[in-house]
Amino acid sequence: MLRVDPGGDEEMMMMGIIKEEEEEDSEEEDEEDDYLLAAAGEAGPEQHPHRPGRRGRRGREEKERTKVRERRRRAVTGRILAGLRRHGNYSLRVRADINEVVAALAREAGWVVLPDGTTFPSSQTMLAAAPPIPLSSSAAPVRVAVVSPLAARPISRRAGNAFVAPPRAVPAEGAASPLLAVPVPRDEAEDDDNAMDGGKQTGLATCPAPAVAPPRPPERDFAGTPYVPVYVMLPLNVVSLEGEVVDADALVGQLRVLKAAGVDGVMVDCWWGNVEAHRPQEYNWTGYRRLFHIIRELKLKLQVVMSFHECGGNVGDDVSIPLPDWVIEIGKSNPDIYFTDREGRRNTECLSWGIDKERVLQGRTAVEVYFDFMRSFRVEFDEYFEDGIISEIEVGLGACGELRYPSYAAKHGWKYPGIGEFQCYDRYLQKNLRRAAEARGHTIWARSPDNAGHYNSEPNNTGFFCDGGDYDSYYGRFFLNWYSQVLLDHADRVLMLARLAFEGSAIAVKVSGIHWWYKTASHAAELTAGFYNPCNRDGYAPIAQVLKKHGAALNFTCVELRTMDQHEVFPDALADPEGLVWQVLNAAWDAGIQVASENALPCYDRDGFNKTLENAKPRNDPDGRHLFGFTYLRLCSVLFERPNFTEFERFVRRMHGTINRSLIIAVPQFTTLYHCIYTAMFTVSFGVLRR
Repeated sequence: MLRVDPGGDEEMMMMGIIKEEEEEDSEEEDEEDDYLLAAAGEAGPEQHPHRPGRRGRRGREEKERTKVRERRRRAVTGRILAGLRRHGNYSLRVRADINEVVAALAREAGWVVLPDGTTFPSSQTMLAAAPPIPLSSSAAPVRVAVVSPLAARPISRRAGNAFVAPPRAVPAEGAASPLLAVPVPRDEAEDDDNAMDGGKQTGLATCPAPAVAPPRPPERDFAGTPYVPVYVMLPLNVVSLEGEVVDADALVGQLRVLKAAGVDGVMVDCWWGNVEAHRPQEYNWTGYRRLFHIIRELKLKLQVVMSFHECGGNVGDDVSIPLPDWVIEIGKSNPDIYFTDREGRRNTECLSWGIDKERVLQGRTAVEVYFDFMRSFRVEFDEYFEDGIISEIEVGLGACGELRYPSYAAKHGWKYPGIGEFQCYDRYLQKNLRRAAEARGHTIWARSPDNAGHYNSEPNNTGFFCDGGDYDSYYGRFFLNWYSQVLLDHADRVLMLARLAFEGSAIAVKVSGIHWWYKTASHAAELTAGFYNPCNRDGYAPIAQVLKKHGAALNFTCVELRTMDQHEVFPDALADPEGLVWQVLNAAWDAGIQVASENALPCYDRDGFNKTLENAKPRNDPDGRHLFGFTYLRLCSVLFERPNFTEFERFVRRMHGTINRSLIIAVPQFTTLYHCIYTAMFTVSFGVLRR
């Protein structure tokens, strides 16, 4: 019989009762206090007024010890779940609880588990023939870090599974499987408890670590899979303000290496602050024309970003490119053209969406300024469109060129994983909010939340975002609907004009992957960024519908991130990039639009590339859905270091579906040889090849 010790909560587990983590913590702490007080024979404060300090200090120490034990037990359970999903043939969802794990293991052992939890052997013969198979003779009480049911959004999952053969439970006298008995650091508090129990050792901390680390599981063979083009982002300052290509010789050498590795093209930011820098409607495209000529000569494709935001102050920004000088001058006399937070701080990264239809930019509205810029680009580079060199135009719609409010600006003190702040306090957006409240018939709602915390708050420390908070009240739903509708309206206006300017060409929009606090009910960080995506609402389907209306593709970030990695690095952030990616991909695919992606952070390791491949080409998808492109962030010298470039070149071939696994296994010097060739080409481009 398959059995997992539930750690004293067996009856509750059999009933399938799952409590929220916060309630579990508080109840366990209360029970611990009651137990300690009863064991010590201590009375209430009325009978022993001279002992409250000692008792309170002892109670606090026991609470801390309890918290440490629970955190470690939950970490063990999280690793078990991750191992079963990654290495086993179990269709466990990302937020699977202990009941689902037990049910999966029971079915693997040949038992029948009904939806209500009723469990019985498939036949009496099998029951008599099969001896009990314990997981371990010293199985520990395991507790799961349970996510609130409100936050457990049902997310579409790929049909079939992408896992290798499942691990099986081993007899008690056999060697324990590293997937089922995860070694963890020894808990001194548990050792003390064990000593009090007569030296009986329990818990996974007593399980010996395997002598040899388990080998890397077999990787999926992507030969014959759909071709997914790979682009590489060029440096942010590849074109200077003076209209020159920065370090052109070195760039040519790097592009030749990328071309030889099979890269399809590059992505380039066309900065508004560079091109229309000094006076309205005076455009300087000289530097970009030189750059595009180089790229065309190397027979690479071009993705061009219409960057209507400033560069600098965000993650990965190593240069500073401000907005045009004449816009900055207007902002000095009218700072309300910028997004503004609750304390009145202006964010000069991009223009407020409140002036989309306000003629405050020397007689033009913001959307007219964007349209004139895009139309000038289309006329200037007409031959590149006609020849197919420019394969796609990505239209910048907000901070970092992404469709979002600048809610988590580092310049205003934000640090990960802060929830950010609403950015709607400029007078134009406030006027818009008043009109919306009056139209709804509740003028008292013409205000922004005053209990939403600050940039680095946590959701449950605010009255607006906490579980059961104001975000789900009548006023909260009105405000969030208005706030997100402003984002949708801005995208609708600009994309309509982009479709006119680039008629017949592919256009795309980048949406940021705000994955922190995704496992909470409110999804606070997404709400402040303009994505109305709490646990009881899909905030990305409306965005997909706007893109579909204008024939635009969706470019999504953070496809290389793993939920367990985020949990290990910053568990308190309750991040779930895998769940977020799959939600957004399904929202776009359900709307019938194309989806591309890019990595959110620098990526050089195989695990990150493999995660990207999993998202790019879902295994056994019944509709054959896959990404239509991937853009790698970003071209730099670190990428060309031998181990990094070897992994990148391998990744490109797998994205193309042309990798020959047998060749790589039989000839390990394959990538090294290619790297030597690439290095030689790179050196020749400088004209300094040494003898």
